[in-house]
Amino acid sequence: MPLFLATFTTLLAIINPFEALPVYLGFAQRLDDKGRRSLAFRSCLYALMLMFFFLIFGTLLLKVFGVPMPMVRIAGGIILTRLGFQLFSAPSSLGGGDATAGDASSDAAFVPLAMPIMFGPGAMATILGMTSQVKNSASELAGLIAVSAALVATMATTYLFLAGGKELQRRLGPRGIDAATRIVGFFVAAMGIGMAFDGIIEALQLHGMTNLH
Repeated sequence: MPLFLATFTTLLAIINPFEALPVYLGFAQRLDDKGRRSLAFRSCLYALMLMFFFLIFGTLLLKVFGVPMPMVRIAGGIILTRLGFQLFSAPSSLGGGDATAGDASSDAAFVPLAMPIMFGPGAMATILGMTSQVKNSASELAGLIAVSAALVATMATTYLFLAGGKELQRRLGPRGIDAATRIVGFFVAAMGIGMAFDGIIEALQLHGMTNLH
């Protein structure tokens, strides 16, 4: 359960449906309700497939490139911290969508919605970081199931946000969504610093420079 909650909350904060919402609405504005739901479903499905690819083959990629896991956690933490500061301090992007975006909605499900908005560097780093926790858990199979369930839950939640995007935007308004985005950005930055700190401790332990646990 702790691994599930850590993965779910971190990924959901990184993806930040509030940030993806205006982009999605821009591409979906010329679609009917069924088309908007289809666009939301396909974009979340593509992002989920990319996440599972990195969950399964991420460690292999690290071995191919010769990158130890602590370095991934440090780099991932830096990326998350940078993304968090960007979300916290960036000007509002909620001014409506691209007037012609609906014409390209068939392509928008993968780019840019699934990648890089939903599955970007922060999500990659988080999944690779969670892979190390799976290997260090008491039961590797249980850890893998927990992370997999968290990935599905994250994208299901994101889909619900996007599918109800118009109603959500109407209720919260641009200022409410912008405020939520900045709050999420603060916590993403804090999680990034924590991930980088854990990576530094692991790197020091790997090289025998500390006995911290």
